Amino acid sequence: MADNELVLLGIVGAPHGVKGEVRIKAFTADPLDIAAYGALIDDHGRRFEIAEIRPAKEVVIARLKGVTSREAAETLTGLKLHTERANLPPADDEDEFLQADLVGCSVVGPQGEPLGEVTSVDNYGAGDLLDICTPDGRSVLMPFTKAFTPRIDIAARRIEADPPAGLFEDVDDK
Repeated sequence: MADNELVLLGIVGAPHGVKGEVRIKAFTADPLDIAAYGALIDDHGRRFEIAEIRPAKEVVIARLKGVTSREAAETLTGLKLHTERANLPPADDEDEFLQADLVGCSVVGPQGEPLGEVTSVDNYGAGDLLDICTPDGRSVLMPFTKAFTPRIDIAARRIEADPPAGLFEDVDDK
């Protein structure tokens, strides 16, 4: 299965308790919805089913089928959980898309000038950031907001940006 057919839904964190439960940081709109997609797939193709799930502060607590001890849960820390793209519901409107769909999109400025290509979408706690590789190879983090990315055309793989002044200037040019 190609990587672009899988969509990251969550990452397993630390164990919770001694009976094999784990904390999961879910990337679904409602964190409990991570259990709605059936078996989840890790980076090695292994499948994991959520047997029980409940909300907790900033994460969900889940019991995965077959994981019955804290030691077994510890081995899953950092595990990325994906679902097949076909399992996801269709987008409700044109402004709804997956962050994974942004990776590889070209980014152009207000006058159509090339600014770079999105290499990842990150969030360090203050909101989503587009990591953009500029034509000269630098990495620039731009806030992913409607103000800075007013037009996104997933079909054309193009993002029209209106970045903050100076964001794409090379510090060596100053």
